Amino acid sequence: MNYHISFLLIILYPLTIFSIIGSAETNKGAVPYTVGIGDIIEIKISEPEESTDRVIVSPDGLITVPYIGSVRVEGWTIKQIKEYILKKLSDGYLNYPIISVYLIESRSRKFTISGQINKPGTYTLGEKTTVLKAISIAGGFTKFGSSSRVKVLRPRKGRPGYNTIKIDLKSVMNGNSDADIMVQPGDIIVVSSSLF
Repeated sequence: MNYHISFLLIILYPLTIFSIIGSAETNKGAVPYTVGIGDIIEIKISEPEESTDRVIVSPDGLITVPYIGSVRVEGWTIKQIKEYILKKLSDGYLNYPIISVYLIESRSRKFTISGQINKPGTYTLGEKTTVLKAISIAGGFTKFGSSSRVKVLRPRKGRPGYNTIKIDLKSVMNGNSDADIMVQPGDIIVVSSSLF
């Protein structure tokens, strides 16, 4: 009996380690969300006194934090904001504070979708939004919209204009997820009509 358990552990241990390493590698490429103007953040202090505040990042990139005052958070991750507030509160304001910081609503990141789509307009960009998901958020294709005639206009960095990325969503819907891409802030998705 013990021999069988030992044998199973010897076989499964490397697989478990590989699984852990594999998942860490997969997550390594993920870019953490950075806070921008208009975002809504919740700051919860659990100890020593309970309080919850929801704040909006002002046009100058600031939020107001209890006991501390104004803090410039634009461009920071939620983790960086939490660490900064915790350090400041620990430096004489509160004994052993326990805090949580959450992103309640992202309003700083937007994308626009136009053309043969049921609800064209500008939308807030959530995490891990692909072009297919963005089209779904905008109500899907009109009866004239073509899933193989979709393009993304992506603002060029450091100079005016856009780079054009053609997306074949017909291929995505047939199971080729590599043909879909993540939407970035400022992207304009254009859905053209079918060719008759």
